[in-house]
Amino acid sequence: MASISGGRGNGATALLRALHEGGARICFANPGTTELTLVEALAEVPEIRGILSLFEGVCTGAADGYARVSGETPLTLLHLGPGFANGIANLHNAQRAHSSIVNLIGDHASWHLPYDAPLTSDIESLASPVSTAVVRMASVAGIGRDAARVIEAASGVPGGPATLIIPTDVMDADAAGVENIAPQPRVRAVVDTARIEAAAVAVSGAAKIIYLLGGDALAEAGQRAAASIAAKTGGRVLMEPYPAIVTLGGDLPTIERQAYFPDDVIRQMGDALVVLAGARVPISYFGYEGYPSQLVPEERLVHLSAAEEDGVAALTALARHLGAEGFDRADRAHLVGGQADGPLTPDAIVTALVEQLPQDAIISLEGSTLGGPWLRQAHRARRHRVMTNTGGAIGQGLPCATGAALAAPDARVVALQSDGSGHYTLQALWTMARERLPVTIILAANHRYGILQTELNRVAAPLEDPIIASLTRLDNPRADWTALAAGYGVEAVRVTTVAGFEAALAQGLAHDGPLLIQAELP
Repeated sequence: MASISGGRGNGATALLRALHEGGARICFANPGTTELTLVEALAEVPEIRGILSLFEGVCTGAADGYARVSGETPLTLLHLGPGFANGIANLHNAQRAHSSIVNLIGDHASWHLPYDAPLTSDIESLASPVSTAVVRMASVAGIGRDAARVIEAASGVPGGPATLIIPTDVMDADAAGVENIAPQPRVRAVVDTARIEAAAVAVSGAAKIIYLLGGDALAEAGQRAAASIAAKTGGRVLMEPYPAIVTLGGDLPTIERQAYFPDDVIRQMGDALVVLAGARVPISYFGYEGYPSQLVPEERLVHLSAAEEDGVAALTALARHLGAEGFDRADRAHLVGGQADGPLTPDAIVTALVEQLPQDAIISLEGSTLGGPWLRQAHRARRHRVMTNTGGAIGQGLPCATGAALAAPDARVVALQSDGSGHYTLQALWTMARERLPVTIILAANHRYGILQTELNRVAAPLEDPIIASLTRLDNPRADWTALAAGYGVEAVRVTTVAGFEAALAQGLAHDGPLLIQAELP
């Protein structure tokens, strides 16, 4: 067993203090024996709040949600290589979202590694694909330097998860006299005037124009600048298909979302000139025979700003150059009134949520069942923020909602969650209950992998074939989400009608703590 230091003045305490000085305020933890010195150190550095999760994928997903909402750098505390591996899927999403996260991974004492104990693994190889930097601590003397390095990597531009591997002997060692090093702040590059002028020339001579926004360009100021440019030039404003976080609704412009399937994207883009502000070139989510991977040819693209550049400043400069008037506010009727009772449908769920969603709520969106319908109607709701699944690794929704609620405790968080992906990280419910987080979970229970059946329908596959059905349907047995939620301490209700859902939604949005609504869909 690893030795557990008496605490004060050891490497673990010095490390946490250095990370706190670098901006860390919370740690999502699923520790093991090699992390116990750090557990003890968390008691001595109470400025960093420790949040226990039952599964490492919840830790990493919650850290992702926290980072997206707060803009700060949370920590995760994970157990050796296998524990880290359990969290990789949501770190893949976090990397795509450029979320600033520092992973702390305990490892065996350096003198024990040559003996190849059962939990020994190549942590660097596991961490590298989902980390902006991987640092292995070698001594207490390097604590200040190593802490600054991972914080700078995580919070850099465009940023993303960074990983610090911590042998137990370094954590246990006396750290008297360790000096912290202040991380250097991140700065986005400014788009030069020549590129702004070239973009202005391009859009001035185009008959059809699309302004495709992503990353930082989706900030409110970016949306308003793009809307004013579009009004001036006769273009349309779109957002990338899976933004890390975007504010929608209220008096903000209506923004169309880039479609999913390649044929839909090609039809949506048409022959327009596409101006990219913080967004990637439109590509096909998967490779489909007969369709190109890049869905808009290079000759119809204008690269205004990249992910590491200041997209808001670029759009503002372009608007000024074109003489575009500032976008004031959208004028629309947000609320839609009551709807007739009947069996639940995704559109009925969205209509009710548009009506009831409180101001400045945060939506954690995972799954196509409610995701597409919501993003088509989000402009009609009160102002709110939406997080989407940036990397496609499912199991993000509930953990991200957990992290969002901890980052913004005064906001109501709504998880629009498909049942298939919800099964991956339902342990997040336990953390929600333990922390009494204001999360309303709308669980779309159609008891199937809907996206797989949609893909199969596109190639006319027989969905009722026994083998195909057995691999895409989740109705034998049907999961009882109210029982699953109750087992983790979360109140839950099952609804089958519009009226039942509207009543449950009102209850959930007013509830002091988490509440799960199992919305039964055909």
